[in-house]
Amino acid sequence: MLCSCASDEVAYTPGVYAQPSQADLFDWQGYGLTGPVKIVINLTTQRADIYIGGQYAGWTAVATGKAGFGTPAGDYTIVEKVADKHSTIYGKIVDAYGNTVNPDADVRRDRPPPGGQFVFAPMPNWMRLTWTGIGMHAGPIPQPGTPASHGCIRLPDEMAEALFDRVQIGTPVEIVR
Repeated sequence: MLCSCASDEVAYTPGVYAQPSQADLFDWQGYGLTGPVKIVINLTTQRADIYIGGQYAGWTAVATGKAGFGTPAGDYTIVEKVADKHSTIYGKIVDAYGNTVNPDADVRRDRPPPGGQFVFAPMPNWMRLTWTGIGMHAGPIPQPGTPASHGCIRLPDEMAEALFDRVQIGTPVEIVR
């Protein structure tokens, strides 16, 4: 069973938030670099640094596991890549009219209303790190610097696509505190 962290909608604390621009979420300097990729994810800063061929290639904001859904620190390698993946646990519940009634649903505990359905969260550009459901994928980063996922490492869409295209099975990923 895939225990992922994606949700295409995020339950926010009420308030008004400025949406970060994409320029605030990453800086890519890896154009033209060749060689093996290494990714270092810092759980404290909610940032990943990317190296190609031993040279610094850039950084990206990430959203890792929120309270109760921690992302485990450690040394990993990418063990699976799937371009169009969906969670088997997390998603949203919509009513019979398609209105979202629960934006942060867990299939193990939440049930749709009559005529409604459970919509599993998309996890584009999935790069699996563990067989217990931890991986990197495109997903919302609602408040940069703040954990927001169910344990996975969410990346801005552009960076998830760029990394997915560059990494291979066996690419090292270090997660530090």
